Amino acid sequence: MPKAKGIEATRGMRHRKVGGQTATPDGFDRRDAGTLASLVDQWLARLETRAYSPRTVASRVWALRSFLSWGEARGLSRPAEVDKPVLEAFQRWLWAYRKEGDGKPLAVTTQRGHLGAVQVFFAWACRENLLPANPAADLDLPRKQPRSLPRALSHEEVEAILAVPDVGDPLGVRDRAILETFYGTGLRRRELVNLDVADVDRSRGVVLIRRGKGGKDRFAPLGAQALVWVERYLEKCRPRLEVSAAEPALFLSGYGGRLNPNYVGNWVRRVIDEAKIGKTGSCHLFRHACATHLLENGADLRMIQELLGHARLDTTQIYTAVSITQLREVHARCHPRGGVKTTEDLPGGTKPAALQA
Repeated sequence: MPKAKGIEATRGMRHRKVGGQTATPDGFDRRDAGTLASLVDQWLARLETRAYSPRTVASRVWALRSFLSWGEARGLSRPAEVDKPVLEAFQRWLWAYRKEGDGKPLAVTTQRGHLGAVQVFFAWACRENLLPANPAADLDLPRKQPRSLPRALSHEEVEAILAVPDVGDPLGVRDRAILETFYGTGLRRRELVNLDVADVDRSRGVVLIRRGKGGKDRFAPLGAQALVWVERYLEKCRPRLEVSAAEPALFLSGYGGRLNPNYVGNWVRRVIDEAKIGKTGSCHLFRHACATHLLENGADLRMIQELLGHARLDTTQIYTAVSITQLREVHARCHPRGGVKTTEDLPGGTKPAALQA
């Protein structure tokens, strides 16, 4: 019997239990309230009471677990045992660490994340008078790496990717709606999976992004094409994926629940590979394409900033470097050898392909 595909493949998934894993003990020293592990627990609980997002708290847990593991392996379990040379040794260990799977070093941003969490933790310990001085106060973090330019997709490449899902199958309609929403709104991966049905205002053609990066809410226009596909998904596909009427998520998995961000990222990467456009990437490629194409068609940079949910304009300005169209037009108009009035002086007597528009 051939393997079920598309919407039919989800039938056996809808009543299957997902997850269910329980947390395992970490083994850190918590013999009393004065150990590093106990104080880290207190600090993390303080972050939660101050309404830090679960994602932020989880990232701090992940960073400090590595520090606690490193420290306890060296007999360090009390905050008084940690001084600047100790933290510098931890920093060197992070720099020299190699991942088990591929042997690659930790990214500089990952190293900075670990050390930054340690810095904030010890600053809190000083404010609570648990330490006379902050050993991490003068710790020099690794220098930020120069920001590389995002790879922009052309209109043709976007269309090739959007054409990959089989829209003759209801599940393909869902997949096309997801891709259209990414391109139409420039949403981040986590922002998209967090969308609820109630967040889509079909009469106005906008979506509400709740607690985006930085914990801020904002509206984003879907665009006519994305709205058509979202409405088609809501009518033809979502009812067939729905297990419980109490599930608010806009885009449902085969299990009938909210999609996992990691799954979406890996799936989009496979779709881009299947499109055979000669480029690799994932969800952020659509975010870059959305911003770049808006800019090339005359959108104001501050409007793009609002759409993408950037806190600072200089974050959005990276797209001015990606959008070469306007710069090429100015160059052709103003540079003495940028424009071509006749083809007589050109080798072969023809314009280059880039100038034949």
